[in-house]
Amino acid sequence: MDKNRIKGSAKQVEGAAKETLGTATNDPKLKAKGSIKKAEGTIQKIFGKIKDALRRG
Repeated sequence: MDKNRIKGSAKQVEGAAKETLGTATNDPKLKAKGSIKKAEGTIQKIFGKIKDALRRG
């Protein structure tokens, strides 16, 4: 498993937490930062999946 998949999953979890906290505290900036972090995690996870597929041939 590529390390990008692991790091991407961690970013997704962190982003979801920030997004939830931003919603709970009515902080739109924190909620937006969480959404961005989740998107970064998704992209990094996809990149890791592609690298894994290329390694397998």
